[in-house]
Amino acid sequence: MNKTLFTCLMVYACGFCFGQNSDTKAAVIASIEAQSEDLIKISDEIWALAETAFEESGSAELLASYAEKNGFRVERGVAEMPTGFTAEFGEGHPIIGILGEFDALPGLSQDVNPEKTPIEEGGAGHGCGHNLFGAGSLGAAVAIKELIAAGKLKGTIRFYGTPAEEKYFGKLFMARAGMFNDLDVCLDWHPSSRIEADVQSSLALVDFVVEFRGQAAHAAGDPWNGRSASDAMELMSAGINAYREHIKPTVRIHTHMQQAGDVVNVVPDYAKIWVRVRDRDREGMMPVWERVQEIARGAAIMANVDYEITLVSGLHEVLPNRTGGAAMHANLELLGPIKYDEAEAAFGRGIQKATGKPLVGIDGSVQPFKETAANPSGGSTDVGDVSWLVPEIRLRVTTAPKDTPWHSWAVVACGGMSIGHKGMVYAAKALSMTMVDLFENPELVEEMKVEFKERRGDAKYEAILPEGPPPIGN
Repeated sequence: MNKTLFTCLMVYACGFCFGQNSDTKAAVIASIEAQSEDLIKISDEIWALAETAFEESGSAELLASYAEKNGFRVERGVAEMPTGFTAEFGEGHPIIGILGEFDALPGLSQDVNPEKTPIEEGGAGHGCGHNLFGAGSLGAAVAIKELIAAGKLKGTIRFYGTPAEEKYFGKLFMARAGMFNDLDVCLDWHPSSRIEADVQSSLALVDFVVEFRGQAAHAAGDPWNGRSASDAMELMSAGINAYREHIKPTVRIHTHMQQAGDVVNVVPDYAKIWVRVRDRDREGMMPVWERVQEIARGAAIMANVDYEITLVSGLHEVLPNRTGGAAMHANLELLGPIKYDEAEAAFGRGIQKATGKPLVGIDGSVQPFKETAANPSGGSTDVGDVSWLVPEIRLRVTTAPKDTPWHSWAVVACGGMSIGHKGMVYAAKALSMTMVDLFENPELVEEMKVEFKERRGDAKYEAILPEGPPPIGN
């Protein structure tokens, strides 16, 4: 982005931030402060439950009950997901949505300790900070609801309780059900090791499973009567590894060999491999996916076995919205940095020491408003699919020390104590302040929509999902 356009965006955003809405912004900050004990309690309870994809019944109920207590109209079990729900207040436009996740990751159980200390060996833990995500977003929604109820804002606030982000991508099922279609703007945030208005994209991906079926036989007595499914899986893996030399640097291919026989003296008649293909956008990802499916077919031919490919799901890349990002950044500048006491700083250094990182502490400063990179780094998110349906404002807030390995025990440890709590409360304030801008300034909403339409172009959104209901219980 050139300097002139950046300056215009920042002046535009700051005009909203410092304009007629200073009193309403003070009100939402006060609301978040008043809610902070409740939000921390909910977050800690979700942290302790540590429920994984589509198993988050307790976590979802904690959030839904808090929304009901605060006067929201709650609908549970949306989009055929028992742990999915919405909470809404107000009427008419603008309809502003805010996303909240709450699922944990398997195998990351951890106590509040700067050294690896599982509470339950092999248990789950919030290694992506989603206990903070859901509670912080709902706190922001409550702050806006209070202003609508008092007649200071007009429109509708809608919180989405979105399950299974880590595995099955619950927002895809909401998108397929049309649940985002009437929104004017949507917001989300994510725990991080820095504070910034997030105007970067993400990687598109597709998940699929390949199953090979052959003929069992005695591995020593009559192996000539066997057709090995595991041979096919190994050949497929070799084919993918050869293909890696010929793909673009932005492509990622991951494999997980899930089953390949049970004992060494039987030619295995069944094998199963989970494959994930990513690229910087859906357009680049699709031909790689098609090629990997051909590799699976070739492997089956070479091993003389049958094969079956089953689509799990796929994600679109995030469509950034710099207009909304500039408004968010201006509010971050108003809030300023997060400050930490010595005990928190020591905890952060302990995390860094335990994970082999430089002992540089926690970064609570507000990062500059960055250019949108041509090639995104990092992972994928089902927020990407939402961003193809409605303009999305994204936020990252510090909840762990610099360089902390994400999806690790270290994030779990920080998410269950004051480092994570401070980030969650800060995020709730920034989100609610930015929503004030959206409710009070229809021009901002319209400018976001203009950018959204320009970025999406003529592309039509279609969820990458198999037919049928979400894979509950799989």
